[in-house]
Amino acid sequence: MVSKSLDNPYDGKTDLRHGADCGCRSCSSTDTKSHAAHEHNSAHACFDDTVPTSEELLERAVESAVVRSIFGHNELSRRSFASMLGASTLAAAIGSVFPMDAAKAAILDKLGPPEKKKLKVGFVPITCATPIIMAKPLGFYDKYGLDVDVIKTAGWAVARDKSLNKEYDASHMLTPMPLAITMGAGSTEVPFLMPAVENINGQAIVLHNDHKDKNDPKQWKGFKFGVPFEYSMHNFLLRYYVAEAGLDPDQDIQIRVVPPPEMVANLRAGNLDGYLSPDPFNQRAVWEKIGFIHILTKDIWEGHPCCAFACSKEFADTLPNTYGNLLKALVDGTQYASVKANRKEISKAIAPTNYLNQPVPVIEQVLTGRYADGLGNVKNVPDRIDFDPFPWHSMGVWILTQMKRWGYIDGEVDYKGIAEKVYLTADCGKIMKDLGMPVPDKTYEKYTIMGKEFDPDKAEEYVKSFKIGRAS
Repeated sequence: MVSKSLDNPYDGKTDLRHGADCGCRSCSSTDTKSHAAHEHNSAHACFDDTVPTSEELLERAVESAVVRSIFGHNELSRRSFASMLGASTLAAAIGSVFPMDAAKAAILDKLGPPEKKKLKVGFVPITCATPIIMAKPLGFYDKYGLDVDVIKTAGWAVARDKSLNKEYDASHMLTPMPLAITMGAGSTEVPFLMPAVENINGQAIVLHNDHKDKNDPKQWKGFKFGVPFEYSMHNFLLRYYVAEAGLDPDQDIQIRVVPPPEMVANLRAGNLDGYLSPDPFNQRAVWEKIGFIHILTKDIWEGHPCCAFACSKEFADTLPNTYGNLLKALVDGTQYASVKANRKEISKAIAPTNYLNQPVPVIEQVLTGRYADGLGNVKNVPDRIDFDPFPWHSMGVWILTQMKRWGYIDGEVDYKGIAEKVYLTADCGKIMKDLGMPVPDKTYEKYTIMGKEFDPDKAEEYVKSFKIGRAS
């Protein structure tokens, strides 16, 4: 997730865009990797060398926005004037005519107090749920006046059913699930909302060690694969991947629904030849010397969504302040998780038995992206998993095309209408703006997946363009 720079807006030496002539410490480095990391984690950049709290980030975002707006967002003008006056003089001058402290206070206290403080939020124990889990031990729920019980859930069917039965106020869900629930695909039809994505990337295809000589998907005919749920990115990405290799996922391989915590045991027992699973169970298979990582899903579709925060429309409508504060806590946590420097701390926070129940080194390999692949290599892929909350409508449309392609939904589909009803870009964008994060100025974009372009304006044409599929 690329965040807007929160460096000192009064400093004429610093280019807030981090352009070629930026004078900040990271950009002055000759290490291009350091520069790239600085741009990627610019929320970690600050007025000094300390890591700011999320509340400090909010205050800095307000200050930066005010200063930039005074100069009409003209970075050259801002820098020239700041260099001429000096940082402290410019800060004092702006402070004398603009109530900066009052503006910061207004932003920090924009939502009203939650109508209901005690909440139950479900999660399936995977690294995709990092923001929902870590928000408990790291205090993000408390910060927004919420007392949240995060409840470990065995699998996605249980998470869906407990949400529908109102046993959970909200839940960690797979990004296709709120779409499916809203349409009544695979469950009772109930309007559900997805105001925030939890993670992007973060999955992999793992094969049993017996198949090290079959690293080409064209050789997988007859294989048995596990996915965590039918209405999952895992299922749709696995189907997409093998179909591009010429295999029909409904005829040439078997796809079984297996809860993520049971993936490794089934691989060990020979019940599966492989799986496309959320982490840490891909890395756990390597850790236990049972399997190897064939491919990261980011190499199938860079930046693809996976898991999300979801709730019923009824919850959001009847408890708007509770909903808003819960969303803010999770977007705030997602921003914190996006900063690579925080990943080791987070790994320790989510490792305990009541959360992921995994060895810290396994989680660290996933979150930091420095990992063993089971084939004798140690790889360094910092964005193996990343965290970006914005629920692009185009992502929802792509998911719906795959649901249509493989026969999970029939007939005419109002792709954009459904995506826009379920994926609440406006709610997420408002919270992101409050937190000083950049908000996209559009909600649709094109994607290239394994060399094939997806245009959300041509969804039905896209469905019909595939040689392998169930859509009529």
